[in-house]
Amino acid sequence: MASQKLYAGAKLRELRTRLGLTQKDFAARLGISLPYLNQMENNNRPLSTTVVLALVSEFGLDVTELSAGDGERLVSDMREALADPVFAGDAPPLADLRLAASNAPGLARAFLELHQHYRQTHERLASLDEALGREDARARPSPWEEVRDFFHYCDNYIDAVDRAAEHFATRDGGHRSMRVAAVSALSDAGITVHFTDRDSLRHFDTAENILYLSNRTPPETQTFQLLLQVALTRQNTLLEATLDLARFHSTAARDIAKIGLANYFAGAALMPYRAFHQMAQDCRHDLEVLGGHFGASIEQVAHRLSTLQRPGTKGIPFFFVRVDQAGTITKRHSATRLQFARFGGACPLWNVHRAFETPGRFLRQLAETPDGVRYISLARDISKPAGRFGAPVRRFAIALGCEMRHASALVYADGLDMTRAEAFEPIGISCRICDRQGCHQRAVPPLERKLVVDPDHRDILPYRVE
Repeated sequence: MASQKLYAGAKLRELRTRLGLTQKDFAARLGISLPYLNQMENNNRPLSTTVVLALVSEFGLDVTELSAGDGERLVSDMREALADPVFAGDAPPLADLRLAASNAPGLARAFLELHQHYRQTHERLASLDEALGREDARARPSPWEEVRDFFHYCDNYIDAVDRAAEHFATRDGGHRSMRVAAVSALSDAGITVHFTDRDSLRHFDTAENILYLSNRTPPETQTFQLLLQVALTRQNTLLEATLDLARFHSTAARDIAKIGLANYFAGAALMPYRAFHQMAQDCRHDLEVLGGHFGASIEQVAHRLSTLQRPGTKGIPFFFVRVDQAGTITKRHSATRLQFARFGGACPLWNVHRAFETPGRFLRQLAETPDGVRYISLARDISKPAGRFGAPVRRFAIALGCEMRHASALVYADGLDMTRAEAFEPIGISCRICDRQGCHQRAVPPLERKLVVDPDHRDILPYRVE
């Protein structure tokens, strides 16, 4: 497969602005002409190898930042938004979307926010009788969606929180288990931990300074909840400062994000960055080995692998997704070129949906997206029982994967025949923006393609996509 040219004009401008350099001074330090720099900053020319090497040697830039996933995320999100039937006529060509995402990312995000407001207003008008009963029926982002997009565009890596968690793990838990370290840290803060026979995972009595945890949950869940309380108690100033920078639109979004950041701290403390990154490389990303070593669940390990995006010591760029039995995406993140639909479910041809049929087993899949990029995907069902008879069991499936160029670093690639094109199953993102013409699982027609309906002929689909 031919290598792609690297266009990173927005990243160059951002770096130059951060350094406070003029184009002339920046070009001189890179050893190139001013017109050449201007062309690269406007994405009229790709970055040459000489320029990339100069950025590394002169400014110590992590070259992986030049190809960070913002552009692909924006393109994917814009394609999905433009698939809305409200946009009549032909959709803008993919090249135009990539140009907008690269040269005007702020404008692209404004467009996405505008479309999100439109969708929410449309939904409110559809249930006007309910909206009229509220004091505040203004269109605003859904708090849950706003927080989801915050982590999505942070590349699912929060540096300050991650480093604080690693510092806690290496200082307070360096010579004992994280469970003991967490209980000790809470005790130092005047909080007593009680394990009780109840359904709720965690309850903190602020009046009595008592943390109640359910003894029906697995040990790794209990440890995670202990660390989450450590974050809320001992790292509150850091969490609040991070929330201030995020500038959420509502108190609800800020509150949800705070729990998300506390969860992030808990995962990062349970699996501290450098130790986890090294162990992942040593065991070739074996989720069960990592879970046993760090006392974490399979889902916690898979999610943590998707956050290893620290500049200078990045891990493999993984995608991670969790779906329920209806196919609804409940967690999603991708550091790869594969981006998930913001609305609706995932492609039914993806192995994550088949994981429910084979509980307790890892499913492996070689897949190819319509843009020709190939991936290896690992899926498994995740059951979350409540610990007593009659209580509902929550069932999800998770998928973790990466591009094929990293497959040799995964133990799960062993034994797979990756030489045959037929071994790669065709998957997509969302039917409305998928270009595949002969997909037997297509739910709705693609909006960017012409449909031909022949009343005298019926194939798998009642129409033909051209």
